[in-house]
Amino acid sequence: MHIQTRTLQKSDYADLKESMIEVYSGIGGDYWEKNLIDKLLKIFPEGQFCVEVDGKVVACSLAIRVKYSDFGDNHTYEEITGNYSFDTHNPKGNWLYGIELFVHPEYRDLRLGRRLYDARKELCESLNLKGIMAGGRIPNYVRYAGEMSPREFIAKVKQKEIYDPTLTFQLSNDFHVKKVLRGYLPGDSESLEYATLLEWNNIYYVDEKKKKPHTNDIIRLGVVQWQMRLFPNMQALLEQVEFFADSVSDYKADFLVLPEFFNTPLMADYNDLPGPVAIRKLAEVTHEVRQRLSELAISYNVNIVGGSMPLIDEGKLYNVAYLYRRDGSFEEYRKIHITPNEVRHYGMVGGNEIRTFDTDCGKIGLLICYDVEFPELSRILADQGMQILFVPFLTDTQNGYNRVRHCAMARAIENECYVAISGCVGNLPRVANMDIHYAQSAVFTPSDFQFPNNAIKAESTPNTEMVLITDVDLSLLTELHEQGSVQILKDRRTDLYDITMKRQARHKPEKKKELSAEEELKVLPPVIVVQ
Repeated sequence: MHIQTRTLQKSDYADLKESMIEVYSGIGGDYWEKNLIDKLLKIFPEGQFCVEVDGKVVACSLAIRVKYSDFGDNHTYEEITGNYSFDTHNPKGNWLYGIELFVHPEYRDLRLGRRLYDARKELCESLNLKGIMAGGRIPNYVRYAGEMSPREFIAKVKQKEIYDPTLTFQLSNDFHVKKVLRGYLPGDSESLEYATLLEWNNIYYVDEKKKKPHTNDIIRLGVVQWQMRLFPNMQALLEQVEFFADSVSDYKADFLVLPEFFNTPLMADYNDLPGPVAIRKLAEVTHEVRQRLSELAISYNVNIVGGSMPLIDEGKLYNVAYLYRRDGSFEEYRKIHITPNEVRHYGMVGGNEIRTFDTDCGKIGLLICYDVEFPELSRILADQGMQILFVPFLTDTQNGYNRVRHCAMARAIENECYVAISGCVGNLPRVANMDIHYAQSAVFTPSDFQFPNNAIKAESTPNTEMVLITDVDLSLLTELHEQGSVQILKDRRTDLYDITMKRQARHKPEKKKELSAEEELKVLPPVIVVQ
């Protein structure tokens, strides 16, 4: 047996007519006249498909392009086809409208209908159409009309309590029922003239009018695994940061990612002071370091996730990560979950804001080290549309590192996103509480066919200074969300449980320029409590 899916040709009409008569024998054996098929092949040849089995056409799908807003959801088959003339076809239409799909009864066990739907979907993607609309018969409804309404019948078919040869098949091909139509196809006694308005959305559709300057789905990450060592001064440390910015810029990276507390080597000058005093001395230079990183983001045309640094605000000490965009703006995230070590040695307090950040490469989230071990935070970010989660971290032992690593991998899977972790390695003498470090920086993915089998996109050599440069494809996240083997975000039982914030974010407005230290002290921190 030889099976081929291809576009329909005029020479196929004899086979087409024979199959149609067999298919619709129960409702009078209707079929399309040859002149109408010829017209479709003239106005929209790429939209007409057939399946040929051993040289004979036994299945077919016909379609037109329409500007769907011209018709809306309350239309009939006659209206959408222009009283069967197909004059409603619009070569610039943004939707594919299915006007016919059938399989000869003798060949229905070959799943040929799925091949035709796949061909339509591929056409939608290649033409950049919003999706497919169609009116679907519900031929088994006549058996249940005395017991339930069409809406109840459809619900039971969805739950697989009732089988309908047409609707069950359409639902299995990723269509959803948008509405129940009445009087859609006069003469359809099996469906009692009811029909389902079916919709399939093209997840790859791009609205050209709303297209942003940076629309490439492939995002390049430069993840730094930072070697802790003593620097003679702050300028030397910043030159090392610039080295990495320059390096990833040569590879046209979209993001440079630095680790948590990458600038703590500068605390060596204060090692004779108590820990809380020493880190507050380090916080005094945060403004200057931040200013330089913002300049590097602009000059090297790369968004910088600037690790984290200590910040004093209204007398309180925070662990803060910064996002420096390449357009010159920057924003901050304050670590929410402070480790017992940070509390004991430094007297740090946690921040109170959970939100995503918009970039020219999509929505991102920031969490710092310990934060990633609390799944509620990243789930809230996922609900806000996060596509990439960046996690600067600092761990001293391998078991501490493994907590961060395994939790980060879980966050990528459960939130259908990429997670990039960046850590410090090596030893740091003469800086109390910062003496040893262990890290293996990495980029993690969800776990499905679109991604690596081990859900690891890239990872560094443990305990070696280096930079990971790797690409992530945001379109694969959309594909996973819509068509994955499992669809975690969609399948949550939000009727049974939910994760919510007790208070909405009141974040500081996006900064387009640096504030002075005195000005920053006048800005109150935002407050959010997670339930």
